[in-house]
Amino acid sequence: MADSVDDRMVAVVIEILETDGYDAVQLREVARRARTSLATIYKRYATREDLIMAALEVWLDEFRYSEVSPHGRAEGESLHAALMALFRVIFEPWERHPGMLTAYFHARSSPRGQQLFQRGLDIVAPAGLQLMADVDDGFVADLNNVVSCVVYGLLGRFVAGEIETTDILPTLDRTVYWLTAGYESTKRIAVE
Repeated sequence: MADSVDDRMVAVVIEILETDGYDAVQLREVARRARTSLATIYKRYATREDLIMAALEVWLDEFRYSEVSPHGRAEGESLHAALMALFRVIFEPWERHPGMLTAYFHARSSPRGQQLFQRGLDIVAPAGLQLMADVDDGFVADLNNVVSCVVYGLLGRFVAGEIETTDILPTLDRTVYWLTAGYESTKRIAVE
């Protein structure tokens, strides 16, 4: 952060996102709680969306991506187990902070949402690819497409109030299990 004013503004936005929700982030309220002026906010962040994106990036770095590190699968570790360990690192913080999941989904759907998505992809993709270093490129591409669609759908269902945050990982676990079990059984048949 540039200075304590930026720290306070971002901390206030994170607090509002977690407790009151995405729509509650109003710049006047952020200025009041951060003990700064609207002019100061606009000098640093051109729009409300820019401020929310900055807060989400800080939160994601601290809670979602801080534990992500590329490494190979352990000896004898299944593809399913390795991928789910990575997904737990990514999704468990959202189970503890559902307001941030809602904020992420709204921001991800905004005009600058691709930037937020790409930032996460730049961190997560190398870790996922390292876990799948010995996997066919075609399966990696298919798995990416299917899992991305499932995750985006689950996030949308959560935001719509259809499921709880704690439903996301079990659903993802079953999806990854069936995809990887099918792949691994095909590989075993090909070897025999």
